[in-house]
Amino acid sequence: MSDQLLVIIDPVARRTDGESVRIAKDVLSAGAATKVCLPESPEEFARMLLRRGSRRPVVVGDDRALVHAVSLLHRHRELAGCVLSVVPVGPALSVARTLGVPTGAVAAARAVLDGAERRLDLLVDDSDGVVLGGLRIPPVREAAQVARGGPVPGEGGAEPETAAWPWLRSCRSFVHALVPARPSRPAPGGEGPARLRVEVDGELLVGTEQPVSAVSVTPGATGVAEVEVRPVSVGSAATPLRAAGRRVTVTGADFRYRADAAVSGPVRRREWTVVEDAWGLTVPATG
Repeated sequence: MSDQLLVIIDPVARRTDGESVRIAKDVLSAGAATKVCLPESPEEFARMLLRRGSRRPVVVGDDRALVHAVSLLHRHRELAGCVLSVVPVGPALSVARTLGVPTGAVAAARAVLDGAERRLDLLVDDSDGVVLGGLRIPPVREAAQVARGGPVPGEGGAEPETAAWPWLRSCRSFVHALVPARPSRPAPGGEGPARLRVEVDGELLVGTEQPVSAVSVTPGATGVAEVEVRPVSVGSAATPLRAAGRRVTVTGADFRYRADAAVSGPVRRREWTVVEDAWGLTVPATG
C-alpha cells in the first residue's frame, strides 16, 4: 500500500463533527505524507478520488461517503486495484463498524497508517449499484414511512442532508406549518405484509403466495450471499427461511429496499450477484 495518502473529507463529516475530523487529520498528517481535499459536492468528490494518482485514498466520512467512493471506483472499473481506507465520522456508521473499521477517530486513523488490507466481497445489482454490508427489504408499512421522507424505525440520528444544512430543516418545518397536511398515500400493495418471489441461484426460496415480513441479504462466506426470509404466520412465529448462493433475485409489486445507508425503489425486480474479493479495505492489523 502507498505511503502517500489522499485524504478526502466529506462535507457532512465536516459539518456534523468537526472535532473528530480535526483529530483524524492531525493523526494522519503526523504519520504519513498527506494531501487533504475538501470537496463541496458529489462531483468534486468524484473528481478528487479519480485523480488520486499513486496516493492511497482515505475517506473521512460516514457510511454514505464510503458507499459513494466504492460506487465510483466500481463504475470506473478501478475498484479491484485500489485499497480504500475510511475514518468513520458522521451520522451513520453501522456499515463501517460491520466491516471491521473502528468508529473512534484516533483508532480509525491509526488503522489507516498501521493496518492491513482486507479483501471483501461485494453485492452488485442489475443496475450496477453496489452493496457493502447488506440489504434489507422492509415491511411495506416501513417502506411507506421511508417514502414520505421519515427515518427508518430503529435508525437514530438526523438525515445526512439536514445534518449538513440545519437551515433546510427549519425551512421544511416552516413550509409544513403553512401547507395543510394531506392524508398520506398507502404504500404500494397496502399496509399489510409484502408478497415477494425470492430465488437463490435460480431455486425458489419463497413465492408470492406466502406473505413475508422481511428479507435480508448479506455477504457471507467467501463468494456467496446469505439470504434470510421471514414469513408471516398466524399465531406462533414462523421459522425463517435461509439459503446461500451467488445470485439473489427478488420480484414483487413495487417494493423498496435499504442497502447500506440508502433506500432505493420502488422496483418490481432486482437481482444481486456476489463478486468475490472485489475490493480492499484497510482494517486494524491482527496478531
